[in-house]
Amino acid sequence: MDIISQVINNFTSIDTISVLLIGVVAGLVIGSIPGMTSTMAIALLIPITFNMDSTNGLIMLVSVYTAGVYAGSLPGILLNTPGTPSSAATVLDGYPLMMQGEGTKAIGIATIGSVVGGLFSGVVLLFLAPILANISLLFSAPEYFLIAVFGLTIIASLSEGSVIKGLMAGTFGLLLGTVGIDLMTGVPRFTFGSVALEGGISLIPALIGFFSISQVMMLSEEKGGNKKLSEKGVKGNVLPTKNEFSEMVPSLIRSPIIGVLVGMLPGTGGDIGSWMSYNEAKRFSKNKEKFGKGSIEGLTASETGNNATTGGSIVPMVTLGIPGSAATAVLLGGIISAGLTPGHELFTKHGDVVYSMIVGFFIATILMGVIGLLSAKHISKVINVPTGIVAPLIVCFAVVGSYAINNSISDVWIMLVVGIMGYFMRKTGFPVAPIVLGLILGPIAEEGFRQSLSMTSDSIIIYYLSRPISVTLIILTVFSVIVPVYRNFKNKKDTN
Repeated sequence: MDIISQVINNFTSIDTISVLLIGVVAGLVIGSIPGMTSTMAIALLIPITFNMDSTNGLIMLVSVYTAGVYAGSLPGILLNTPGTPSSAATVLDGYPLMMQGEGTKAIGIATIGSVVGGLFSGVVLLFLAPILANISLLFSAPEYFLIAVFGLTIIASLSEGSVIKGLMAGTFGLLLGTVGIDLMTGVPRFTFGSVALEGGISLIPALIGFFSISQVMMLSEEKGGNKKLSEKGVKGNVLPTKNEFSEMVPSLIRSPIIGVLVGMLPGTGGDIGSWMSYNEAKRFSKNKEKFGKGSIEGLTASETGNNATTGGSIVPMVTLGIPGSAATAVLLGGIISAGLTPGHELFTKHGDVVYSMIVGFFIATILMGVIGLLSAKHISKVINVPTGIVAPLIVCFAVVGSYAINNSISDVWIMLVVGIMGYFMRKTGFPVAPIVLGLILGPIAEEGFRQSLSMTSDSIIIYYLSRPISVTLIILTVFSVIVPVYRNFKNKKDTN
């Protein structure tokens, strides 16, 4: 009861409520700027927490984290420019909904999904953290390789029109993922003598280039593009109708589970959780043809999945000291800076601190949703701004966001080159989403497989089949490949 009373006392304090509100607002602002990720938002605010009480400092950081992940969906929906990597999947259906005049409702759907995902992960964090953290320890290199391969099966479903072009784009993304110094041998690969490429193709500049710069180039050649949107206006209410909400329910149930499980695995994070949730939503949907064209199911799945990873990634961080994502790695630094040690001691000697942080996560998620729903109609008016103003602003944010990642002008050049490539790929019918997916999952798959080879002297196939979790992932991967092929065959047979 002492811990409960201390937690209650913390949230009756004006100081605690203030830092909670500041954290949510800061996360919403920073996360909505392309390239300014939630990881960067946490890093920017950690110095501010040094002079704070440890409880208030951690509450501010988790508030920034959850709000920043959600905020990345806003520019993704309105400008086809994801604010964070985890919002890349949101663009696929969020932006088409906006183009149909449903920008306000798209924000509302994304907000509901983010709140549900965040609250579910908070419940898991509160009640199941120690148990689930032990499960995550069962995953090793073979399992990470198979998870990445399983994720790559999404590529076919992301192909707009031509599956062959989608697979070619995905392969190109995998090749981009090999650029840089090979960590196992120390040999530069595909750097062409450039020191800037030795660190590889940075994800954020590539993401901004493929989605933002290419979009600006597309907007620039459309005369009166924003006037057409302005004349159409933003239709409807923020909240979905009863029928639309019924479409969302399966994703609201399925995606939080996927997001939490993915978030618990170190090195994964919201981007993979979002893509996997999106793929599973499409796999089970009765309206697959709507995906990529404004599907409510797809938008709900991606946003619910990416926010569910937030609480999931905190689980191994507070129980084992192993961060589940880049953002929680920075958050771990904030915990250590506060003089706290993750693990059993954190829950026993400093229970009031860790449980206040978890309750703060809950409240921040709800507050984030309230602000998102109340401001949706005002935020969506950005589409009425003329292209001549929007395009330069996007470019400015893109340049600042790309440079700020590593304080490197090389990342800006990479962003611009990738953006030009993305523009020509779009013009020739190649989808850019599979490239980003390949760039994210390729390094994970390669590292996992090569480490697996070094872990056994026997046949690699026998080694994989001797691990129960690996066998399960193999079955799921085969199933995810065979089922779409079978359904297409059956549909063709029925039409004939």
